[in-house]
Amino acid sequence: MKVFKFGGASVNNVERIQSVKDILSLYKDEKLVVIISAMGKTTNALEKVAEAFFAGKKDEALQLFSVIKNQHITKAKYLLVTHYNACEEHLNNFFTEVEWLLHDKPVREYDYYYDQIVSIGELLSTSIVSFYLNESGIANKWIDVRDIIRTDDNFRDANVDWNYTARKVEQLSFESTNIILTQGFIGSTDENESTTLGREGSDFTAAVFANLLNAESQTIWKDVEGVMSADPKQFPDAQLIPELSFDEVIEMAYYGAQVIHPKTIKPLQNKNIPLNVKCFLDPSLPGTIISGKNIKDLPPIVIIKEKQVLMHLRSLDFSFVEGKPIGELYQLLQQLNIKPNLIQTGAIALQLCLDDRTEKIQQLAATCSEIFDVQVEKDLSLLTIRHFNNDLLLKMTSDKEIVLKQQTRETVQVVYKSSY
Repeated sequence: MKVFKFGGASVNNVERIQSVKDILSLYKDEKLVVIISAMGKTTNALEKVAEAFFAGKKDEALQLFSVIKNQHITKAKYLLVTHYNACEEHLNNFFTEVEWLLHDKPVREYDYYYDQIVSIGELLSTSIVSFYLNESGIANKWIDVRDIIRTDDNFRDANVDWNYTARKVEQLSFESTNIILTQGFIGSTDENESTTLGREGSDFTAAVFANLLNAESQTIWKDVEGVMSADPKQFPDAQLIPELSFDEVIEMAYYGAQVIHPKTIKPLQNKNIPLNVKCFLDPSLPGTIISGKNIKDLPPIVIIKEKQVLMHLRSLDFSFVEGKPIGELYQLLQQLNIKPNLIQTGAIALQLCLDDRTEKIQQLAATCSEIFDVQVEKDLSLLTIRHFNNDLLLKMTSDKEIVLKQQTRETVQVVYKSSY
């Protein structure tokens, strides 16, 4: 049994959805769990719906959602003939789920509404793809992953209840079909409230299924050759890395590489399940294999995170920040579920580099002001280079105003402004 995950780029138009069908036809005699993300930029579009709704702009939110509805209905019409009516009815159930919410007024935190709205993207895409595959002779069973993946209520970055989820996965049956098709990125609480597992969480969903089903392998199908040394959209000369160890990918994910979700590796590593990263545009390419094998002589791996904030914390009375103050800070970070991308400490001050999530930053700054003098610096970027060399570092930072730098033998990180 194998687990496949197709990202949003692989289902963002009719031709690519047809390519998914062609890939699955190559494995028609194997048992597959297929995880599919929201189409193209649907998640971004749904985020705008959530933002408008939370800001009290009901009409704007409904208008934005209407565009998303029409886009999915149009794709279904292009792809389906005999199965269109059934698919439309299926889609309408999810449209209604969101529209009921949009007619209400927000009374809870933003992250809750984010998950209720944004989670719909995967449900829409998988519905269309499932009906299309069945119409095309690729028999599959569609399931709502919210009935399988149980999580806590830490909205936007929910934690999986592994025991409950394992019991539900055990009940999955391949008796009527070799393919079970479901969603990535989402789950639900014990009160049936939708949750999300963090951006790019579909990889993690696939790893959960792979682990609990003791899969032979997991394959992530992307629009690149495999794992690259840098984002090829930013760096055209990025090179393919044919093999990587689990440990190296965990490091890459920790520093923000988008190719693999940070939570994905551990469930696979625990059961030594290899992870393949392959190109859906050309399935014949070898791609990258990630396993427990130690790989040496890796090229420099470049990761850039935009929209960063540097929070400067200074003790109020010039006392050392080590000990109680820093202990209180770490406890606060845990309570707010904030994960710094970089921490640098000094005698009476420390700096945190964080993703610019406005609500979280405001909460952290307000609470920290009770024990620190707080200054927040925005509009920054974080450059990380694994296996760096000085020539590359100089080339990438020569025109940048460096705000903070941290370096080990293997890794260098630089927080910078875009230019002088």
